[in-house]
Amino acid sequence: MKLHYDPVAGAAYLALPDIIADGEVAETLVAIQTPGGKGELNIDFDAEGRLLGIEILGARDLIAPEVLERAEGY
Repeated sequence: MKLHYDPVAGAAYLALPDIIADGEVAETLVAIQTPGGKGELNIDFDAEGRLLGIEILGARDLIAPEVLERAEGY
């Protein structure tokens, strides 16, 4: 599991497998609002319905700064 963070975009991606191959994401649930409307989540699944990762828009407001500091760049 890896957390990637783009500070310019304020977006993070929590990838469950270390690598998600091109074309592996078969379906994405888009624009799930977080409590308080501070951000959105987009959730990626593979063709068998397994969770691959979660994109976190508004990550600066949703993830503790010390966690974002340990994240890898996009």
